[in-house]
Amino acid sequence: MAASDTASDDSLYPIAVLIDELRNEDVQLRLNSIKKLSTIALALGVERTRSELIPFLTDTIYDEDEVLLALAEQLGNFTPFVGGSEFVHCLLPPLESLATVEETVVRDKAVESLRAIAAQHSITDMESHFVPLVKRLAGGDWFTSRTSACGLFSVCYPRVSVTLKTELRLQFRNLCGDDTPMVRRAAASKIGEFAKAVEVEHLKADIIPMFLNLAQDEQDSVRLLAVEASVAIAGLLPSEDTEQLIMPTVRQAAEDKSWRVRYMVADKFTELQTAVGPEITKTDLVPAFQSLLKDCEAEVRAAAANKVKEFCQNLDPAVRENLIMTNILPSVKELVSDANQHVKSALASVVMGLSPILGKDNTIEHLLPLFLAQLKDECPEVRLNIISNLDCVNEVIGIRQLSQSLLPAIVDLAEDTKWRVRLAIIEYMPLLAGQLGVEFFDEKLNALCMTWLVDHVYAIREAATLNLHKLVEKFGKEWAQNTVVPKVLAMATDQNYLHRMTTLFCVNVLAEPCGPEITAKLMLPVIISMANDPVANVRFNVAKTLQRISPIFEKSVVQSQMKPVLEKLTTDADIDVKYFAAEAQIIVNKGLA
Repeated sequence: MAASDTASDDSLYPIAVLIDELRNEDVQLRLNSIKKLSTIALALGVERTRSELIPFLTDTIYDEDEVLLALAEQLGNFTPFVGGSEFVHCLLPPLESLATVEETVVRDKAVESLRAIAAQHSITDMESHFVPLVKRLAGGDWFTSRTSACGLFSVCYPRVSVTLKTELRLQFRNLCGDDTPMVRRAAASKIGEFAKAVEVEHLKADIIPMFLNLAQDEQDSVRLLAVEASVAIAGLLPSEDTEQLIMPTVRQAAEDKSWRVRYMVADKFTELQTAVGPEITKTDLVPAFQSLLKDCEAEVRAAAANKVKEFCQNLDPAVRENLIMTNILPSVKELVSDANQHVKSALASVVMGLSPILGKDNTIEHLLPLFLAQLKDECPEVRLNIISNLDCVNEVIGIRQLSQSLLPAIVDLAEDTKWRVRLAIIEYMPLLAGQLGVEFFDEKLNALCMTWLVDHVYAIREAATLNLHKLVEKFGKEWAQNTVVPKVLAMATDQNYLHRMTTLFCVNVLAEPCGPEITAKLMLPVIISMANDPVANVRFNVAKTLQRISPIFEKSVVQSQMKPVLEKLTTDADIDVKYFAAEAQIIVNKGLA
């Protein structure tokens, strides 16, 4: 008797611990216990998980939001712990409660978990358990449950009987016309995916009227979500139906009194273009795109400007050039001198992409003046965006056409007061070097690259050393020996110890591309002389540099020239120098072994 009592006590232990932890005042402890639910469920077994753990969890959904969020996430992966898909409906009660709480993040996670487990229901369980849950949520008194219901229609609709499908469509229509804007917003955000689940005959009869009502809602937050839905629905309809049923709404949205709705149209424009096809694009979308590029709100113009390249690329090749030249390019020309820098910056990031689309002659005649104007723009982001996309133009007309205007723009950016702008232009220097060629680079830009090595911001000096590595890889050892290495080594005797350290950082990255011969002949003697530097930071960086470059040399060079220097540094008065020298010595000796 006593033995059976003990066994039953042991089996009750996990749930007793869970109950204690879930009632603990410490939120972190409650959170940890929720995260261990799967372990507790395994200890209890599937039957007791269904009969004890799940009911207990359903009764205790009055907690901190982060605990409820963790619970909603756990329950989405809980099917194996309740006995598989046959018993998956046991998870619905706690998730239903979580789908009605006030905190949006928790509700969204509960809906996500419900959507995940919906596929694991049999058709019978779907009709007898899941659909009633959707109906209860959709008919709930609080808007929270009704908003959650909107996300569940599309996952259950395809797998239920015709009668239930009719009821679900009716219920969704009620949600689309709900008194609460939050519910209508949720319905507008999900109508696109529900439309994909509904049969074609009901799409036109039921879904389109709901969509049209949402698109004319008094709240702009609902109307802008209807724009997103129009993309999904347009992709499901044949061309003539799209023209009749969807395009009037899109045209209306592109001229909506709320800038947020117009912004959403601009943001989704290329997706809409793909959904409606080339013919409707030519007749309807091109004029709408023109008006968005000229919108009175800067945010809308910037969103539309961002789409210029993609929109032009997707136009029908037969009429593409004509449409761009007559309809799009005049608006683009106006945006180049827009009053808002975000608009100009957005345009500059894509406008170069028009070159390959329009070809050499049009680029030289129409686009080149725009690029030159943007290279002289007062806003550094605009100039930077043009320079970062130069490869598009280089493919079409060659960069020489731009070089005279390019140079002043690069110099201005290289000397910009904002160090992040200087950093960005350094990163594009290898690309520019490859396109401009070694002669132009040496003549105009080499001095700039050396100036960055003595910049007062460390991030710039570091980027400049990496830049030298890429340039040597591009232009070769001989160029490095004649042009870069002498200037780098000259800094070894600079009065500023930070500049002397930059010499070492440069050697670290240049040794490999320059090869052992140039490094041993030109760089190694300078490094060895720097071991006597008065500043300890320089001396321990000598040890680090010797360690870094030792693998490229033959053992005789390491033995005769490097080891004596490291041995001397291990007896240095400074503790850091000793440490790094000793560390370098170990690595170098391993290489010699």
